[in-house]
Amino acid sequence: MTRQQETASPIEQILPCRTRHPGIMAVEARSAKAFGRHTHDEFGFGVVLGGAQDSASGRGPVRAVRGQVITVNPGEVHDGVPIGDASRHWRMLYIRPEAMAAVFSGLDLPAGSELVHPVLDRPATARAFIDLHAALTSNVANDLALESLLVETVGDLMDLRNPRAEVRAEAIAPARQTIDADPSTEMSLKMLADMCQLSQFHFLRTFRTTTGLPPHAYRVQRRLHQARQMISSGHPLADVAAACGFSDQAHLHRHFVRSLGYTPGALARS
Repeated sequence: MTRQQETASPIEQILPCRTRHPGIMAVEARSAKAFGRHTHDEFGFGVVLGGAQDSASGRGPVRAVRGQVITVNPGEVHDGVPIGDASRHWRMLYIRPEAMAAVFSGLDLPAGSELVHPVLDRPATARAFIDLHAALTSNVANDLALESLLVETVGDLMDLRNPRAEVRAEAIAPARQTIDADPSTEMSLKMLADMCQLSQFHFLRTFRTTTGLPPHAYRVQRRLHQARQMISSGHPLADVAAACGFSDQAHLHRHFVRSLGYTPGALARS
């Protein structure tokens, strides 16, 4: 065996993955390959997790390094060349135009809008993408969380992070009261935003500013509050989980430990 053969080759792995959203495909890649000029039918955005690359995009030549967000619009001609001999590692989401049009609608943007930045150095947006990717590829169903992460992440990409409209607590009161009244009920982001007469993005930002939590996390806390009351009243844990909107007793257990530090069983025994 020659010295060249003994040298470990860079990992080449490009894995497409179906998601919980029919219009979105996830891809995770580790590759040192130089990609030729090509296009996608979908919107694409993701995060470089390791390494770096240069590319020519329809919006000009760009360099993307670890931690940065990368984007591509449908039909945009682009390529990708690694910097040096090292592999780069990235995660991407590819969203069909019709699915993205629904997201743009939630941002009060026209359906024909395009992503502005081919590369974006914004850690908060990168973290939001990682959370969104995890939610889309998870087996745990939480549609309100998924919708919220998708709208907020795309809103960040479109530079809508600081809406000029005044934040007023009363603006989200109808949604908050609806969640408080019955946190076990599944509610879509659109339904909650519509009842407050706000765009989905403005609703999310106003709700988070007012309550300190996004609506899906707020709903979980209200479910936990209801569960504590039922457990303290002597209800069986399996009945509590079902009544409060948790998928099963294990789901209730995980949220108890994560938020409160003790288990439902410990509360029941006390």
